[in-house]
Amino acid sequence: MNKCDVCGNTTFHQQQVEEVFHIETQLVMVEHIPARVCDRCGDATFDRQTTESIRRMVHGENHPTRRVNVDVFAFA
Repeated sequence: MNKCDVCGNTTFHQQQVEEVFHIETQLVMVEHIPARVCDRCGDATFDRQTTESIRRMVHGENHPTRRVNVDVFAFA
């Protein structure tokens, strides 16, 4: 049986999520990612095929659908 890597829970649901990835010096957000989400802590995990699709997407095989500005704060 699969367990959540964060909290050890064993129940999950499917959900589309968004993630921000730090690629070299650039932030890239990917929306509508199919994920398995832990029912207890909300940690999202992706299957191997989805992970590979994201990798190809952010490394140049696709063009962004839109751009957003992001404020950056330093936690001091």
